[in-house]
Amino acid sequence: MTWHQHERAALAQALSDVPPDAPTLCEGWEARHLAAHVVLREGSAVVGAGIVVPALADRAERAIQELGDSAATEGAYRDLVARVAAQPPGWHPMAWAGDAANLVELFVHTEDVRRGSGPVAPRPLEPELAEALWRQLVRSAPVRLRGAGVGIVLVRPDGVRRRVAKARGDHGTVVVRGDVGELLLHAFGRGRAADVTVEGAPRDLEALERRLPV
Repeated sequence: MTWHQHERAALAQALSDVPPDAPTLCEGWEARHLAAHVVLREGSAVVGAGIVVPALADRAERAIQELGDSAATEGAYRDLVARVAAQPPGWHPMAWAGDAANLVELFVHTEDVRRGSGPVAPRPLEPELAEALWRQLVRSAPVRLRGAGVGIVLVRPDGVRRRVAKARGDHGTVVVRGDVGELLLHAFGRGRAADVTVEGAPRDLEALERRLPV
């Protein structure tokens, strides 16, 4: 089993553990809408494109809302979760994109469901999974954090650290400490639910928070 398949199973289980109307960390989405997003991301060309093409974003959001709304009953929701658990159709790029396109997406959405109702203990991650997530994080963080202005250094509990953004102008550097999964959630805008420690000068912390609201 690849790591994105592992996280697909974890997401399906997290969805199964909550009712259709359970809150998630994705504003405006209940569990059924998040499930609809995953299904349509992998099965609808319009929704897949709408994630990256602003002109299609409204159409994609309507499709997600409609499918999520249709899964309000336990039976319909269970069927939708089963579609999340299944692999995407062979024609869809997500079917062969592997960990590069799917691992972080599925990990983050699993935590969106798990933490939607309030704080929960982080899942223990196998070392190999943590390393796979770390590789994805340090690759994507410079793009996600572009425009923050501050320097950003990510530090794991084992002391491994990586600078993912350089300070610009008169800004200094912010250090973000935490387990790999928590660092990833923070970088992907889930800071209010992530167990991280952020250190730096007040004005630099404010600048980072403008880019990654807590």
